[in-house]
Amino acid sequence: MNAKASRARDIGIPFSGTPGPLNAITDVGGVAVGYETLWSGEGRLNPGNGPVRTGVTAVLPRGIESSAPCFAASFALNAAGEMTGLTWLEERGLYEGPILITNTNSVGIVRDAAIQWMRQHGWDFDWAIPIVGETYDGAFNDINGGHVRQEHVFAAIDAAVAGVRVAEGNVGGGTGMMTYEYKGGTGTASRQLSEEDGGYTVGVLVQSNYGIRRHLRIGGLKIGEVLNEGLPEFRDPALITDELRRRHARWFTGVSQNVDGRAGDGSIIVVVATDAPVLPHQLRRIAKRPSLAIGRLGGVGAAMSGDIFIAFSTANERLSEETKAGKAKSQIEHYPNQALTSIFEATIDATEEAIVNAMVAGESAYGANHLYVPRLPHDQVRALLAERKLLTC
Repeated sequence: MNAKASRARDIGIPFSGTPGPLNAITDVGGVAVGYETLWSGEGRLNPGNGPVRTGVTAVLPRGIESSAPCFAASFALNAAGEMTGLTWLEERGLYEGPILITNTNSVGIVRDAAIQWMRQHGWDFDWAIPIVGETYDGAFNDINGGHVRQEHVFAAIDAAVAGVRVAEGNVGGGTGMMTYEYKGGTGTASRQLSEEDGGYTVGVLVQSNYGIRRHLRIGGLKIGEVLNEGLPEFRDPALITDELRRRHARWFTGVSQNVDGRAGDGSIIVVVATDAPVLPHQLRRIAKRPSLAIGRLGGVGAAMSGDIFIAFSTANERLSEETKAGKAKSQIEHYPNQALTSIFEATIDATEEAIVNAMVAGESAYGANHLYVPRLPHDQVRALLAERKLLTC
């Protein structure tokens, strides 16, 4: 339902850097993205029955047909969350297989299903530790209902396509998420480095589910302080309980303030891809940079936020861990450490735009207990940017 939605540039929001043709993570050659979106039911939350507003996002670094490893690394700005497989990733510096994102309580089934998908597709391994990240959609979705199943994981991976535009907003694992108390979810963007810097591409995909409204900054403006109305609200009085009032106290006040002691809590998963020939220690440095994009937009890395990032390189396609005769060595290319600043900048710029794209594409919707989450008000954002002569179209 978001394939035709506007993107941040379409409504004139300014960004730095030069995007790739698709302005998506799929501008990095070979990277494939697929989704499975689950959306059913209305009204009162009935665990096991819905409403269901969730899904699975799949990112395949070398596409759906390749099990070849790639260099990779990770970083956590604030680790009140989960991404499976990072211990082995950091020890090894390599990863093969799909990177999957879902809701918090579906991590286990998604991880197990990934192994079965790889096994059924003939990928050669004795054991595997898939990477699965999560953000919490429990305010909007029946998160305890066990609605994500193996077939949904298979469908997301099987749907992964390279070289095409990526759907954004209420799709895949991002279906039930919100950002700065607007509907958020899935977003993507890319940056093209200059020929002087090698002409490489950096692509980013986010599952964004963090932030309090008053913190939001767009184009450097404190937009959230002006757009302080229209917070999420439970619109059916018959469904409002004392527990909902306690857990979501600030939404009942009508203003975005820290009345429940957990302002800004939430999570964001960021996947960074590049075709630059960077090594694991360099990718760890790159994986730190989404933190700066989150800061640009007003994020604070809140105490109970799971801000977890992974970066991988599709270069060095002949990487191998085979130890048979003649395969004990791999020849690799290496990007100069002192030239990494351009990739850092591209990562920051693409992450910033991907998060805003998630909000621009996110559609107003009703979730569990008739919780209404509005979309980012495009016209009001344009008006605020126009006042400062920042509008680009």
